[in-house]
Amino acid sequence: MERFKNQVAVISGGADGLGKGIAHRLATEGCAVILLDINEPLLNKTVAEFRHSGFFTEGYVVDVSDEAAVFWAMEQVDKIFGKIDIMVNCAGIVGPTSTKITDYPVEAYDKIYQVNLRGSFLMTKYALKVMEKNNYGRILLLASIAGKEGNPFMTGYSSMKAGVLGLVKGVGKEYATTNITINGLAPAVIHTALNDNTTPEQMAYMVNKIPMGRLGTVEEVAAISAWIVSKESSFNTGFIFDISGGRATY
Repeated sequence: MERFKNQVAVISGGADGLGKGIAHRLATEGCAVILLDINEPLLNKTVAEFRHSGFFTEGYVVDVSDEAAVFWAMEQVDKIFGKIDIMVNCAGIVGPTSTKITDYPVEAYDKIYQVNLRGSFLMTKYALKVMEKNNYGRILLLASIAGKEGNPFMTGYSSMKAGVLGLVKGVGKEYATTNITINGLAPAVIHTALNDNTTPEQMAYMVNKIPMGRLGTVEEVAAISAWIVSKESSFNTGFIFDISGGRATY
């Protein structure tokens, strides 16, 4: 398939996990992928792996909470390609789990805000500045079922992902009369390195909430994400898609 031939995608958190999986799926369908990540050694490894597979790939070391860094990355892509067709924001952290709000460190809460919500805002803002020039774009922000339903003992993660939902809905309406769409995806638990530090008790709680009784896979997330950011998805904006094994049914 060449669904994304001659298109350019910027993907944060692209060195591993969902970002890498989505980038790989887009690249296999002809897309040039620009990977942003804060982990330079892992980013370099992924870029080399993608290039070995014949994909057009660049990698920029970027902290999505840093406005200057995000602006610089989008500016670089604009200078090289003259456009950004797709932006997928996957960069995120979980923070403390199995932790009551009364025990939740404020500094941890602020850090999750910086990466998960401020990062989503910055990536969206500066991608849109490039997309507006060509009046075309697809933006996908990775949210979470925790943002829709709230996971107890994960105050920071749940509230910041809820903020991402509001960002998608508001900005989606701002751009509804353009050819730029802004959507979100709210997965249940997906098997990635992001969950390596989640306590067994917290993980058991989240998996038990999934009727299918299993974790989702990166490939499953990549498949639905690829459709959301394709030209086929032309009548969807400001919407939160689910991929939750039956946990979310309405």
